[in-house]
Amino acid sequence: MPEERFVAMAPEWSALRPPAGHRRRSAVLVLFGQTSEGPDVLLTQRAAGLRSHPGQVAFPGGALDPADGGPEEAALRESAEETGVDPVGVHVVGRLPDLYLPVSDYTVTPVLAWWEAPSAVRAVDPAEVARVVRVPVRDLTDPDNRFRVRTPDGDRGPAFRVNGMFVWGFTAVLLSSLLRLAGWERSWDTAREEPLPPMILDAGPGDHS
Repeated sequence: MPEERFVAMAPEWSALRPPAGHRRRSAVLVLFGQTSEGPDVLLTQRAAGLRSHPGQVAFPGGALDPADGGPEEAALRESAEETGVDPVGVHVVGRLPDLYLPVSDYTVTPVLAWWEAPSAVRAVDPAEVARVVRVPVRDLTDPDNRFRVRTPDGDRGPAFRVNGMFVWGFTAVLLSSLLRLAGWERSWDTAREEPLPPMILDAGPGDHS
């Protein structure tokens, strides 16, 4: 899908467009799969002891290395390092528009993929990743699990509470957009608001994305 068309369908992304010529690049793998109970998506929860984004739920991924052939290769490499996912069983569908995270000063390329041959996953390095979870889409679309949070800069954004995890920030914005675009979204109370958990607030404003 052309970038302009995608942003037109997901206008919340327009505020996250990267500055022209921005060079700090990273990529995340947005990996959907299928189980006997329906589609799911792979998420990780960062370790509580990390200096950056402790305890935060995220898509697997990380910074592009000079040896990477592009965002797709970086997303697959980082995902294998973090979760043990076997890239052989992953079919890359394509890239979504680049997004800019000003707090971390990274331009992030979401790489959309389908898990054709799912492999076992785990937290490869518990010092970095506390949990690796295949989250059912039906849990993400359950109205009881959806709400909004007020971010440290005063904005209100989407959030989810699933599998004992508090999902907000970049990950929640991306999930919320994709659920709507895929036609999976169910009506939910957009006026419902919850506070950020103390662990997230205690991390300090420099650790949010």
